[in-house]
Amino acid sequence: MIRVTRVPLPQATLTSMAGYTGDIGQATVPKQRARQLWKQTSVRRHIHPVLKGVLAEMAPGLERCMYCGDSQGTDIDHFEPVRVNPLRTFDWNNHLLACSLCNSHLKRDLFPLAADGTPLLVDPSSEDPAPHLHLSLAAGAYIDLTDRGAATIKVFGLNREILVRGRRNAYRITPLLLNDWRAAFDTGDKEDAAACASTIWEQPTADVVHAMFHQAVAPGAEDIFTDESQTLALLRDPVIRAALLSTG
Repeated sequence: MIRVTRVPLPQATLTSMAGYTGDIGQATVPKQRARQLWKQTSVRRHIHPVLKGVLAEMAPGLERCMYCGDSQGTDIDHFEPVRVNPLRTFDWNNHLLACSLCNSHLKRDLFPLAADGTPLLVDPSSEDPAPHLHLSLAAGAYIDLTDRGAATIKVFGLNREILVRGRRNAYRITPLLLNDWRAAFDTGDKEDAAACASTIWEQPTADVVHAMFHQAVAPGAEDIFTDESQTLALLRDPVIRAALLSTG
């Protein structure tokens, strides 16, 4: 899971959504009204496509799920479920792009809270997940750093085997792609360099690439990249970092 940057919606869409929120707030049973409106034909035709389009632009890689980062994002997820807070059904800041597995089969209406009532799940559009989740690159698995990290790993199944395998593959492939990018850059082949950059950032599990660049300059990097001095040199290469980190 990596940080994603939320971008503005068209004003006309925001205005329509505010109207729906007002409708829900005046309803006798807000939760029921929220569900009715969200499934309404006009909402599905005019609101959902706009939301999905902007969320897809925000998503890592090629429209990847903002939770697992592996599968294509197909669903508009309410981070704080309608069941919990119907007034946030049409709140743009409450919408994330998720794959059907993370949204409909794992998270569903789950929204664990800490003892003080604050949410335990990490919203990657409102905060950096890094203080709560550490990606062990060699293992391909997330390690929780806080209670919120533990809850996020559990609810979204971030360490399910298929994701671990995908991250391990990305960890092996990325140094090869970085080397190819550097070779293309050195020979002035801009087209090949651009293709390499796209491949690097559009891989599933783009969280691996982010983690590699971050951990390469963190204290103890030599211990993390044991016997991988060439990989570490590539990740620390100022030319590579300047070019690729500005596009990732």
